[in-house]
Amino acid sequence: MERTQTRGGPRQAVIWAALREEMARTGRSLRVVDVGGGTGGFAVPLARAGHSVTVIDPSPDALAAAERRAAEAGVAGLITARQGDADSLAELVEPASVDLVLCHTVLEVVDDPAKVTAALAQVLLPGGAASVVVVNRAAAVLAKAVAGQIDAAEQLLDQAEGTPRRYDAESAAELLRSAGLTVEKLHGVRVIADLIPGALADADPEGLLRFELAVSGLAPYRDIATQLHLFARKTA
Repeated sequence: MERTQTRGGPRQAVIWAALREEMARTGRSLRVVDVGGGTGGFAVPLARAGHSVTVIDPSPDALAAAERRAAEAGVAGLITARQGDADSLAELVEPASVDLVLCHTVLEVVDDPAKVTAALAQVLLPGGAASVVVVNRAAAVLAKAVAGQIDAAEQLLDQAEGTPRRYDAESAAELLRSAGLTVEKLHGVRVIADLIPGALADADPEGLLRFELAVSGLAPYRDIATQLHLFARKTA
């Protein structure tokens, strides 16, 4: 199998580090479902590493783009595109049939996050893993405040309902635990990558990547990251 390299630079390095660790742990081809996988940004690299990936997305245009990317990468046979949204996951994928499920920046906009996380657990095989990315409420509050939108920042402080939702580490972890998943890792994604000017980031991308990886699991740095990445497992 081809080894996936760090994709997306510093902004996705933490997520890819967790995925690579899971691939190395299993040492075999995995059955993967990418919920809200869009144009295949994660699916195509995973397929190039030898894994079979089903991309679920409500947009036919996004799925068509994913299929084109897969064909260009020579992995069309490893990627299946299915139109649908996260709320219908349980109807689109057989129970206990998946080794790894990705659900990145989806729980903010679904009608029923608890239903979706329950479906994530349902489609996983015992011992399977879920990679979940959510928007961090603290970072959203700070972004509004720094932009001078003080009223909007205050409203986000206590916003737990409505869409788009924002999460903190505990509320996101509890959502997964309630679905029967055990959270093994919790990291911040884009701790500083969204805060520094592009020219500075471009001047030392490797340094920025190292720093993101170094602080991604450390409080309080993790707690101000743009996103939170939770890696959870279904009990074997």
